[in-house]
Amino acid sequence: MRYVIAILALAGMWFSMLSLRIHYSTETQPCSINAKWDNDIVIHSPYSEMSGIPVAVIGIGGFLALAFLALVKQRALVFLSSLVGLGYALYLAHIEKDILMLWCLYCVILLGIIALILLLSLMWLVFWGIRSRYE
Repeated sequence: MRYVIAILALAGMWFSMLSLRIHYSTETQPCSINAKWDNDIVIHSPYSEMSGIPVAVIGIGGFLALAFLALVKQRALVFLSSLVGLGYALYLAHIEKDILMLWCLYCVILLGIIALILLLSLMWLVFWGIRSRYE
């Protein structure tokens, strides 16, 4: 399970890096899908930074930490970290839906990845924790 979580975290890191590339780009991006989906506008909005740090950098660091924690078998820390990550991703999704009224494809993919990591880490915590008690 730890390898699956680590691979998902590396995929999350990859999509965060793609978002960061758009964040620093001054060129028009081909990510405008329709009137409701536009990565470029979302990633260049004032909400794309927290205290001057791009949200994508926070994502890169968070997913890298999750991969490391999974590989060193820190089940509880993976679960707690992914729970915090999902909470932050849901907050950003709220901003996209209710304030910007636009969705970013990368952000939605990242939301799915962190939700899946949380679910898998819960399974890893509960099922492997129960199994290890009886061994």
